[in-house]
Order: sequence, then structure tokens, then C-alpha cells
Amino acid sequence: MGAEAAHPQQQPPSSVRPCREAAAPAVLGLQLSALIDHVARVDWSLLDRVPGDRGGSQQVSIVELNHILNEVNTHILPSHNDLTPITTIAGGSVANTIRGLSAGFGISTGIIGACGDDNQGLLFVNNMSFSGVDLTRLRAKKGHTAQCVCLVDASGNRTMRPCLSSAVKIQANEFRKEDFKGSKWLIVRYAQQNMEQIIEAIRIAKQEGLSVSLDLASFEVCMHTTDLIARSKLTFCLIFLCDCLPCRWSVTLGLSLLTFWRPVTLTFASPMRMKLERL
Repeated sequence: MGAEAAHPQQQPPSSVRPCREAAAPAVLGLQLSALIDHVARVDWSLLDRVPGDRGGSQQVSIVELNHILNEVNTHILPSHNDLTPITTIAGGSVANTIRGLSAGFGISTGIIGACGDDNQGLLFVNNMSFSGVDLTRLRAKKGHTAQCVCLVDASGNRTMRPCLSSAVKIQANEFRKEDFKGSKWLIVRYAQQNMEQIIEAIRIAKQEGLSVSLDLASFEVCMHTTDLIARSKLTFCLIFLCDCLPCRWSVTLGLSLLTFWRPVTLTFASPMRMKLERL
């Protein structure tokens, strides 16, 4: 399908949970299902041929996902660097965050979740380990790894088409205190369909003394999660276009300005940098 993988394909591993001897990562990311992104720069005409609205995110079946990937080759935008039409790489907002902390800031990170025993699962493992992310808390399961097509237009606008329905995921009863023990932060992205796992992970993390960062993703989510935020005693909460909520640190993303609610005298960049230095 013309995809550019970051690492050559091999036989998928039966397990990605070697014995733990190193110190616990400072930052853990909870991503219930490992995810592979297929990123392509395309013209908007392709979006008339795929389900859903332009600029949004709508789940698709594996058949629809493969159809979109096949269509990409006839709708790609010209490239000056001769790259293949599709870049295939480990994705998901949590995975991207901890990979950036590890590779960009030198902060020790790990991921809690599950990946399939397919080629996409192997690619996820290779990509994350290449960036220095600890994978000893990532369960390898028999089944499929989640995938998402990310269609990017000339202006950088994204249209997401994830395929998650058949993907393996970690369950709430699989979390162990040892997964969290010794770490300082847990990064979580809200997902309404996985509330049991999210609440259980936050509960154990708080018992083990971790601070919790929750990405609420959208203002619609904010309006329905005030109780979760209050009960979880979150330390850092990323909020989009939303009024202040009961967590010690909250970020409100306005239409044209990023500001911290408390303390109001700090800029967006300085407290984030200060937080990273304290890990």
C-alpha cells in the first residue's frame, strides 16, 4: 500500500514484558490499545470518497480503512523530498506524548497498555523502543493492533479515521500496583467507552502516590467529566474551551490564547518546563 515503516518488518514478538530491573520510569502513559498511524498528505477530493465529515474523527471498519489506504495513492499531494505516500508509525496521543518526553527531553517514560501479535504490534514496539520508551508494562495479546488513517491537507488540517473495534486492549483487572510503583506521573487521555479502565488506573496511581495528567480532548468531554475530575483529585488537567474545574493545575485552551488558570501569572511555556524539571 505504499507505506513507509520506521523499521523493517519481522516476526511479531510473543511478549514484550521482560524482567524489570531498571528504575521505574518517571512518567507513565496509559494507552489501552497500541495504535499505528498511517499519515498521508492528500487533496480534499479524497474525503468525498470516505465516510464521515472533513476535519473530524470517525471510526471505520478494517475494510474501510484498507479502502482509504488504497485511494491515497491517487490523491496524494506532490512532495519535494520523494517520500513514499504514507508514513506508518506508532501513534495515539498518549504514545506521542511520552515518546516526545523521552526523545525530546530525556525524561524516562513507560507505557501501560496492550498490543496485538501482528505486524502493526511489532511496528509499535519498534517505534516506541527506538525512542527510549519502557515497554515492560505493555502486554502482548493475540489479536489485532489498532490503526488510524490520518489524512492531512495542504494547510495541515487533519481528518482521522481510526479502526479500533477489533483491537486488543488492556482490561481494568489486569492493572497491578507494580505497574505504577515508583513512577511520578500518569498521563491519561479520556475515552468514554473505556471508563472502567481509566478510573481503575487513576485509583491505583493515586494510591501509589502518582500525579495524574488527564487530557479531556474536547469541550464536550469537559462538560460531562467534572465529577470524574473531582473524585480523581487530578494534579494536571488539559481542558479545551472550558471553565475552571477542580484540579490543582488546569490549562484552558481558548480560540487564540493558551493560558493557565492557576496560577494566573505563569505563561503556558514556563510552568510546563518547570513541571518537567521537577520529575
